[in-house]
Amino acid sequence: MLQVDARGLSCPLPLLKAKQALNGLGSGEQVEVLATDPGSQRDFRTFAELSGHSLLKDAEENGCFVYVLQKA
Repeated sequence: MLQVDARGLSCPLPLLKAKQALNGLGSGEQVEVLATDPGSQRDFRTFAELSGHSLLKDAEENGCFVYVLQKA
């Protein structure tokens, strides 16, 4: 699984980095994104709904938001 470290970046940069990573993946592959911006929760949920990609994980762990997206 590809990991993207977007900690310390403000929205929309964590989501943009996730999109770039997804572009390089094949269908069914996953990317894990680490972010610290609380606004990223809304962004990732909305992006998953609109894009058709699956948001497999949406959690907060020790002040870090962890997302796992699976490419459609």
